[in-house]
Amino acid sequence: MKRLPSIKQLQYLLALHEHQHFGRAAEACFIGQSTLSAAIANMEETMQAQLLERDHKTFIFTPLGEDVVRHARQIVEQCEELTEFAKSQGKPMAGPFRLGCIPTIAPFVLSEVMTACRQRYPDLQLLLREDTSDNSLHALAEGRLDMVLLALPYDTGAFHTEVLAQDAFKLVLHKDWLGRGFNQDIHQWPDESIFLLEREHCITGHAVKACELEDSRKVNPFFATSLHTLTQMVNNQLGVTFLPQMAINSGLLEGTELLAQSPSSGFAYRDIGVAWRPTSNKAGSYRAMTELIAKVLTTKCQA
Repeated sequence: MKRLPSIKQLQYLLALHEHQHFGRAAEACFIGQSTLSAAIANMEETMQAQLLERDHKTFIFTPLGEDVVRHARQIVEQCEELTEFAKSQGKPMAGPFRLGCIPTIAPFVLSEVMTACRQRYPDLQLLLREDTSDNSLHALAEGRLDMVLLALPYDTGAFHTEVLAQDAFKLVLHKDWLGRGFNQDIHQWPDESIFLLEREHCITGHAVKACELEDSRKVNPFFATSLHTLTQMVNNQLGVTFLPQMAINSGLLEGTELLAQSPSSGFAYRDIGVAWRPTSNKAGSYRAMTELIAKVLTTKCQA
């Protein structure tokens, strides 16, 4: 019988690639460093290929090693899915399902998504992770997430994506600011009057594009860290902002003196969608989860 690397060896290789350090990788795998090193060397011997270039205290992955890591990630992922498939007796929407979501969506929809999952799919264990689009897609690529709920357009690479709803942007301002000309063309607004989130949140880019904020002088250089912080800044009459309809529908403006109205640029929105790996064999579960999330978004994004 032909010698093949074991799944455990592939897992060790992935851990080493993630941590880029033998000691930390061994600790993550709950084994000794010598055991990890021997396993990698044994796998290289089995494959008759050099995966690492080693120095006395350092190493780098060879170009072939990087390719092997990509294939190993798919193999380990498929083995994990096979085990989950067997545990759930082949039923979709059973066992663990790891859903990632960006911070400008998560607080407004995930509670309803979890409630709907418990009612409709009692055998499903829905695990949630809130993070930025970049980090979530990276976790998706590494098999640490099954699906990501995010705002589009966004560069998702080779992942399969589907748009589920349009989430309109509303101009939000203090009630005392109604007569300050914010119903006019945005180019006539005061400089630095618009507050937005930090650049790492994709909603800022979507708002800038959708609301036609080409003139950077209109945007205040001080950025908020969350939609709740942004709301409080505007409520204290520091400026105005653009907020997504789902946040407003979820009560973000309750207890404030803020008003929401359509921006002068017309109908501005972001797409809300999901992304998953097309190579995964969980297509049935992905379709069911997509349908469930779409129903939740139907009410959340209503104007």
